[in-house]
Amino acid sequence: MSGVRTSDDVPVSGTRSGTRPGPRSGARPEVPSARPRTRAGGAGLTLAAWLAGVLFFLPIAWMALTSFHSEQDAATNPPSVAASLTLDGYREFFGASGGASPWPSLINSFVASTASTLLVLLLALPAAYALSIRPVRKWTDVLFFFLSTKMLPVVAGLLPLYLFAKNTGFLDNIWLLVILYTSMNLPIAVWMMQSFLSEVPVAIIEAAQIDGARLPTVLTRVVAPIALPGIAATSLICFIFSWNELLLARVLTGVVAQTAPVFLTGFITSQGLFLAKVCAASLIISLPVLAAGFAAQDKLVQGLSLGAVK
Repeated sequence: MSGVRTSDDVPVSGTRSGTRPGPRSGARPEVPSARPRTRAGGAGLTLAAWLAGVLFFLPIAWMALTSFHSEQDAATNPPSVAASLTLDGYREFFGASGGASPWPSLINSFVASTASTLLVLLLALPAAYALSIRPVRKWTDVLFFFLSTKMLPVVAGLLPLYLFAKNTGFLDNIWLLVILYTSMNLPIAVWMMQSFLSEVPVAIIEAAQIDGARLPTVLTRVVAPIALPGIAATSLICFIFSWNELLLARVLTGVVAQTAPVFLTGFITSQGLFLAKVCAASLIISLPVLAAGFAAQDKLVQGLSLGAVK
C-alpha cells in the first residue's frame, strides 16, 4: 500500500544506508595480543651473547697477560697465570737490549695504510656514485667484475709482482705497497660504497645541480656528508686490511720498507720462540687498529647497518 513504510525502509540511526553499524563511540578496537616473550628465552640469549663475547675477548686478554710475564714463565706448560709481572717483553720490543728499533716499521705501516686508504676513497667515491646515483648500463656486471678480482689468490700473482718490482727498481719501496694495497682494497670499497650511496636521496642531488653545483661540489659537499658513516666504515676496513697485510710486504720489502707485521715475524728465530716478546709486539702493533676502531665505532656501526632497516 502506498504511504506505508516497512521495517526495511527505516534507516538505522547513526549509519549510512548499505553499511554495517560501526563500533560504539569511545570503544577501543580489538587488537590481537602479542605473544609475550618468556623470561627464560631472553635470559638464554643474554647468556649466549656474553659467552660469545668472552670467547672472542679471551685470546686477547691472554696475550696481554702473557706479554707482562718473563720468558721462563711464559714458556711453562701449563702457563702460569699468577706469575710475577714484568715489562721485559716491551723493553725488548723497543730495542732496550740492542735490538732493532720498531719505529721505522711502524711508520712504514702507517704511511702505507693511510696513503692507500686515502687513494681508495678518492677513487671509490666517484665510482660508487656512477654505479648507484647515476647508474651506468649493466652496473650489476660491473660490480661483479670488481668483486671477482678479489677471488684471485694473492700467491698466484706474487711471482709476476716480484719480477715487475725487480725490473723497475721498486723492490723494498714503500710506494709499491701503497699502489698494491690500493688495488687490493679498491674493489671491496666500491662494492661497499655503492650500497651506502644508494641510500642518498636523489632529490637533494638534483636540487644542488639546479643551483649550479658541479660534480666535485656534489660529491664533497652533498654526498659525502650524508654518506659519512659509510665512508668511515669503508676507510676503517681498508685501513685494517692494509695494516695486517703480510705476504706482499714479506716478499717485496727488505729493510727500508719493512712493515710492522714483517718486523713481528723477526721474533720467531731458529733459536726458539720468544713468546713474551711476541705477545708484547703483537699487542703494540694491534693498538693503532684497536684505537681507530674504538674512535670510529659509532660511525662503523651506522655504516655497516646503513640500509638494513627501512
